[in-house]
Amino acid sequence: MILESISIIGFAILIDLIFGDPKNRYHPTAWMGILIAKFTPLAKNNNPTFEKIGGILIVIIISSIVVLLLSGLDIGISLISTDYVSLIISVLIGALLLKTTIAIRGMEKHATSVLESLESNNIDMARNYLSMIVKRNTTNLDKNHVLSGVLESISENTVDGITGPMFYYAFFGLWGAFVYRVINTSDSMIGYKNDLFKNLGWFTANCDTILNYIPSRLTGLIMIISAALLQNNWRNSYKVMMRDGKTTESPNAGYPMAALAGALETKFEKINHYKLGDGEIILTKHHVLSAIKIMKLTSILFFGIITVPIILILSSIGWWLYA
Repeated sequence: MILESISIIGFAILIDLIFGDPKNRYHPTAWMGILIAKFTPLAKNNNPTFEKIGGILIVIIISSIVVLLLSGLDIGISLISTDYVSLIISVLIGALLLKTTIAIRGMEKHATSVLESLESNNIDMARNYLSMIVKRNTTNLDKNHVLSGVLESISENTVDGITGPMFYYAFFGLWGAFVYRVINTSDSMIGYKNDLFKNLGWFTANCDTILNYIPSRLTGLIMIISAALLQNNWRNSYKVMMRDGKTTESPNAGYPMAALAGALETKFEKINHYKLGDGEIILTKHHVLSAIKIMKLTSILFFGIITVPIILILSSIGWWLYA
């Protein structure tokens, strides 16, 4: 079971790096988004308490559907009589499923789309591509703030779309990775503090904050190691992360963002919200390409330094998943 779990994560990362994401109609995260969108109008209510309950039910119902489907699949695989065949199928299907919670290549693709638009001097298209991966209004952003948004998204996505799913897979298997993605996707869709979603998204926003508390900080530390191995400024990465990591509205997002800003020796800015790093906000293609390298190496190092040891430790103490 230990070797199976480690193999699933390793192959999931490899599949993502080689093939990237499937089209939306085949992507479980997209299906989650469709379900959230369908349940959201049903959960809306003029009573704040009822609306909060509706938000809780959205997460519970979709998480339950995911767990039931995964459990059914697991039972189906276990009914295969030959142990070796069952193991091979389990690793293959497990890796393919876990891969859908990981988005290394997908983030690279989004970042590259913005870069190519800027290189074509089409800032409107660059703003449009950026709007697909950030919550902020991108309409009037200049080139440097567009690139800042890309770099911030790369660092945040390293947690949300890579290390977070791996972290919870280590504890709870595919259930953990997928329920994490349900909460993360719900937060990205309804976890806003505005009048429309402040009650409906209250539960998922708080769940997301709790679940990302440890992964975000571990990811920041692994980013510093990646920066050192890639000959970026790891000392500055550590300094900026410790100084600026807690200055964002999110108690978690600032740590990987500040670590990346420090490693690249630049400054990120979300206008009227935060500034991370030192110097002027003068960003180039080189910064984005370096950030992508750090994201990829961080993904691999997190697997080896964090996820595998967690699995080995849990196995040694008889954790239910590895018993």
